[in-house]
Amino acid sequence: MNKLLTDIPKVEIKNHWTPPKWALLQRHMINILNDAALEFVERYVAEDGTLIWRDQWPGMDGSDDPYEGFMNLALFYTLGGSEEVYQKSREIWEGITWQWTEYGQIHNEFDAYYDWMHHGEGSLFFYFLGLSKPNMLKDRQRAMKFANFYTGRDPNVQNYDPDQKLIRSPLTGSKGPRFTVTPEDWSTHRGVLDEYLAPYEDISGVDFSSMKCPWTNDTVYHEIIEKMNQRMNKGDVPLNLNATSLVTHAFMYSQDDHYKQWVLDYLQEWVDRTERNGGIMPDNIGLSGKIGEYNDGKWWGGYYGWRWPHGFMTLIEPVTNACMNATLLTGKKSNLTLARKLLDKNWELGKKENGKWVVPHRYFDSGWTDYRLPDPKYLVYLWTSSMQEEDLKRIDRIDRDHDWNEVIVTNISGRDKKTGRDTKHFIGNTLPWFQYIRGEFPNYPEQILEANLELIARQLEKMRSEAGDPNNWGNLSQASKDMISINMDIDEIHAWQEFCPVYFEGLLQLTLGGPMHISHGGLQFGRVRYFDVQNKRPGLPHSVSALVENITDETAIVNVVNINQFESREVIIQAGTFGEHEFTSVDICDQDNQVQKHTPIHHKWFQLKLEPGSGAKLRFHMKRFVRQPTYRNPWSNEEQVQSYIQGRNTN
Repeated sequence: MNKLLTDIPKVEIKNHWTPPKWALLQRHMINILNDAALEFVERYVAEDGTLIWRDQWPGMDGSDDPYEGFMNLALFYTLGGSEEVYQKSREIWEGITWQWTEYGQIHNEFDAYYDWMHHGEGSLFFYFLGLSKPNMLKDRQRAMKFANFYTGRDPNVQNYDPDQKLIRSPLTGSKGPRFTVTPEDWSTHRGVLDEYLAPYEDISGVDFSSMKCPWTNDTVYHEIIEKMNQRMNKGDVPLNLNATSLVTHAFMYSQDDHYKQWVLDYLQEWVDRTERNGGIMPDNIGLSGKIGEYNDGKWWGGYYGWRWPHGFMTLIEPVTNACMNATLLTGKKSNLTLARKLLDKNWELGKKENGKWVVPHRYFDSGWTDYRLPDPKYLVYLWTSSMQEEDLKRIDRIDRDHDWNEVIVTNISGRDKKTGRDTKHFIGNTLPWFQYIRGEFPNYPEQILEANLELIARQLEKMRSEAGDPNNWGNLSQASKDMISINMDIDEIHAWQEFCPVYFEGLLQLTLGGPMHISHGGLQFGRVRYFDVQNKRPGLPHSVSALVENITDETAIVNVVNINQFESREVIIQAGTFGEHEFTSVDICDQDNQVQKHTPIHHKWFQLKLEPGSGAKLRFHMKRFVRQPTYRNPWSNEEQVQSYIQGRNTN
């Protein structure tokens, strides 16, 4: 037997449990998702893993979208999805990578050049493969290769300036920084961006105050491209902090301190820039390190910055990702400081409006503007990392414009019309989960699982419709498009996400004890994860359900039940998604919450043997962020892992 398994503390559970409703719903949902995933693949994927789609695609946009459409297959496998779903996910990742190479946008297996909002989205699939089978040579070697594009190790891809500690452009990738864009690069965006505000306030013939800009007007379009090349495409932007997830991903395969140090150095550089700018994060840094170098000295107005196109979201989101990544790598909660300071500064700039405290989301030449209620979800993410009272206080000071104890069935990948919640990637219930995990929404598990099942049914109906047939795309009546709330003329590249039925926000929240990843490139954090002992794979064993009902800084309460009345199951529970925590001990309770046994652990893994129909409430005592994060699983044998391939030098 693998020595790792013999070292793991093990307990046998014999207490009979009447399966709770949430447990039955979980297993029902997993069964449906297994079938739905395969039907989805059958509908949209060719035998070789490529997507059934067009024969050409222009512009730099688009390689992220097919990855996004199918990424949840890999993530679902890590929760307990079938081996067939995993194999399909591998074939599809390879197929998409080849296909978009042929279209001309992917080079050397990574997007040739684009921004880190889209790189972040497109990389999620790749990150989830790391949670699936960490010994895969291709994935491990790619992780190093891709990270080296950004840490300075690859001499042929100069995205990073190690002296200035800056990423040299907002548009980077496997071909290096893209300082100059062409009209072809932005060609697929023109119709969409007609509805956005102008990226600059001095575009000829454009009324900036109208909050619209006619990109489809050729004269305007060419002026925008010219100004982009003058003002935006050289130097660093906060959005690039999303690259820390890619580099952290490489560390968890390799344990190479080079990658850890790069994340810490790059985050610290943005801390220093913010301090130099009086506590407000600048959104454009020149190649010399000067704030506003190509923008008349203005600290605002950079690519995906304070003015255009989304404002504050595209600063706080990558900052939150980077701060959580640095905390994961070091165990130091002080690495969350930059995100906290950014949120606090934004709060200080707010004002009372209709009895509620609103904060600015944009900065124009005329000053702060676009005042809205703060979005608490970024604070929820920070709180799951810190578990500190100060972050709870930041959340609780926010005025509410809707009931946080309301579960929604997300139906578009955009924004829920009723609550205003961002539902990118159909992630819309972070706040209700937060209410549940702090003890204020006890019915959440049943409600979210039922909502997820309704969403899956809706998605299957859409997928099976005339509009869902990829052979019909581009040849549909407007009526049928409207029926499914998707304009295929504009959003064909997003169709796989729109029709995908593999969505399981509640299943992930309840089993891992954390919110779903930040959609633009965040790693999937959680308090625990699971491994199937009999099948030596990640995820819950067949017929086993799990529910994290409470978390504190030092404890986690996890319910585990085997709903099978005839066969036993064995499961390993891991402390942290990446094994970054340690269990010190566990109180094993029965269904009446009575402690039956106290067991010392002092390990990141804990093994349960669940007899037929048995269950337990496990009150884990734990130390957080005391182990190096890794993708290594209980069966990883480092001596048997194939070493990296070293290509020969033909120069």
